Amino acid sequence: MAHIELNNDLPGIRGLMAYRPETEKVLNALAETLLRDDDNTLTRGERELIGAYVSYLNDCFFCQNVHGALAGHYLGCDIDQIDAIKKDFYSADLSPKIKNLLAIAASVQKSGKNVTTGQIEAARNAGATDKEIHDAVLIAAAFCMFNRYVDGLATWAPQDRQFYVNRAPQRAREGYQSSVYK
Repeated sequence: MAHIELNNDLPGIRGLMAYRPETEKVLNALAETLLRDDDNTLTRGERELIGAYVSYLNDCFFCQNVHGALAGHYLGCDIDQIDAIKKDFYSADLSPKIKNLLAIAASVQKSGKNVTTGQIEAARNAGATDKEIHDAVLIAAAFCMFNRYVDGLATWAPQDRQFYVNRAPQRAREGYQSSVYK
């Protein structure tokens, strides 16, 4: 049960957004820009993977499964493969660029000050642009906020992970705008 009365039975961040529609608009706009904007050289799947990974590090069940399912949908892999990436992305079949961006995201999850010049140089040497590095840092920072929002108010989350997998195609089609009522 959530720490506050939300007056709805929606899970995770969806329940919080229904509770405060005025914040839903700006939070969804941020997610839409970071994760779906097509003016980006990182794929939607790569960006969702960064969000899922940071959510995993933050132990946010709802967010890591929502965004893990979306990453799997976009990247053409299943939830078990996403779990394996979250547990050890260095061993995963990912590009060196994405591995370096995930390492940066992991540092951001601990503290922005944990990002090192060496990590930035390694990402650049692996082909990451300044915009990609910027976006990886911002996605990681935003997901720390989203995760703390969801877990800080003790929202509920469906425990059947297939729920998230089943919703991924719809969320991929419709995006994050007005996601509360869809």
